[in-house]
Amino acid sequence: MIVASAFAALRQVLSPGLRGILWKSIGLTILLLAVLWAAATRGVDWLLAQETYTDAYPWIDTLGVVLAGAGLLVGALYLIPAVSALVASVFADDAAAVVERTDFPGDEPGREVALLPSILYGLRFFALTLAVNLVALALLLVPVVNIAAFFVANAYLLSREYFELAANRHLPRAEATAMRKRNAGRVFLAGAIVAAFLLIPIVNLATPLFGVALMTHLYKRIERAEGARGRTIAAR
Repeated sequence: MIVASAFAALRQVLSPGLRGILWKSIGLTILLLAVLWAAATRGVDWLLAQETYTDAYPWIDTLGVVLAGAGLLVGALYLIPAVSALVASVFADDAAAVVERTDFPGDEPGREVALLPSILYGLRFFALTLAVNLVALALLLVPVVNIAAFFVANAYLLSREYFELAANRHLPRAEATAMRKRNAGRVFLAGAIVAAFLLIPIVNLATPLFGVALMTHLYKRIERAEGARGRTIAAR
């Protein structure tokens, strides 16, 4: 179920139907990362400017800004999950609609989710995911712990958000959450695939679309499995 959903999601991300959304998603992801990078370097520049010795040794100021910029580029991997969560909330509805229309044409289409609640939901997850990944970044000098914390935390957080974004097109949020909890193992493993996708440079810019497509397929498969199980129980 999960492997089949992952391959279907990869195919969808590269399909003509999602190509336009893919480019907009990548563009917004790069823009947000650039804003975060610029804000961090400006912040370090301002802090260094408060020190009087930078007047006598201006190269210290320049070195500090360069090191801050380089450090954020290294740490961009830890920012992408949070940015991905926010970008997904913007494009999830459009992307899920394309996946449902092309791969599940016989099913009842999901209802359109209002953009503002989706963005507010994404902002909440952005803040939470950013905080968790900053903790993982702080553990950078503890390699094994760092990678484990990054992978497990993002697998859990992203699995929650992406699955509920997909399921909320068909179910009230409380029911979508309940379905996720009933299938916690499967949903977490799908989130682990999304977290692994994040580790691939450049390709990880497509994480929002890949995550939405993957969880849309997983939701559909779980929905059918639960429906079949319910019919079997009712027939007994």
